[in-house]
Amino acid sequence: MSETISSTHAAAPVAAYSQAVSAGDLVFVSGQIPLAPESNELISDSIEAATKQSMRNVQRILEAAGLELRHVVKASVFLISTEDYTGMDATYKDIMPEPFPAREAVFVAGLPKGARVEISVIAHTHR
Repeated sequence: MSETISSTHAAAPVAAYSQAVSAGDLVFVSGQIPLAPESNELISDSIEAATKQSMRNVQRILEAAGLELRHVVKASVFLISTEDYTGMDATYKDIMPEPFPAREAVFVAGLPKGARVEISVIAHTHR
């Protein structure tokens, strides 16, 4: 059985999906683009600012589930430009606590609302 998790402190979904779903000991956070929840504006000044906002959205959704970034066991990062990888990685490293979770970074042709980055995670409630 699964349970839907949501936070008004993170960006609202832009399509037909839940912000997160828990299933057993796992919480699956849907991909978060860098939308500021207060204004619904896309943060795209820099890949660092965009990554920070995407991670902030992830963090706020995890908090709604009673979790923290340290509970993340898997992260998926989607980028539209290979040139953004270094800036994303440096910002991610500053935010995500060690030991770092498993992660992949995938380059895609486009993201919702023209975002530069999208980040989804899987968290384990007992990590």
